[in-house]
Amino acid sequence: MTENDTLATRLTSSETGQEASLWLPLMKLLAQGDPVEISTLATVTGRSEADVRQALAAVPDIEYEYGRIIGQGLTLRPTPHRFEVNGEQLYTWCALDTLIFPTLLDASARVESVSPTTGEPITITVGPRGVQSVSPETAVVSLVNPSDMTSVRSAFCNQVHYFTSAGDAQTWLETHPGGEVMPVTEAYALGTQMARTMIENAQEVGRPSRADSCC
Repeated sequence: MTENDTLATRLTSSETGQEASLWLPLMKLLAQGDPVEISTLATVTGRSEADVRQALAAVPDIEYEYGRIIGQGLTLRPTPHRFEVNGEQLYTWCALDTLIFPTLLDASARVESVSPTTGEPITITVGPRGVQSVSPETAVVSLVNPSDMTSVRSAFCNQVHYFTSAGDAQTWLETHPGGEVMPVTEAYALGTQMARTMIENAQEVGRPSRADSCC
């Protein structure tokens, strides 16, 4: 298993506190562009509000406003990563999110981000079947594999940026031992791997076990 395979496994495991069966419906609700009521999430997932609140409490990074959810990976609050999908202007916590979510949402998105070192823009068009355009073509995504994923946003997401090139990322690499950068298409492949795992994990929850099956 490669280092990035290990990272993908960690990010889609219970180590982050996220439950795929709850997080995927939440993300699809957030993608509609409005805050999400806990009661709505409970209804969509077929769980009690108390159960949903308990599950959400395990994820310290969730963003709330007046008791409603406004962010969990996909967010209504501005970040450096603009994510336009189905006519809604949204944002993501990190660069890799923008390459994961098109597969999870089964929709194309336009991404606008900026290099944290130069402020230069990076624009990408990406869909559930691949990256359609990248400007500049030399753009890369930074990655880290932190020891503690309890707070996934601060430990991982806040370090995962778009840069206009590997050279543009050099200062970041020097200050992040163990970090790496990869071309957008490679980061998309990693994101797709993670997305498929999340979907499988969510579906697994709904499947009856052999013990529950009559035959």
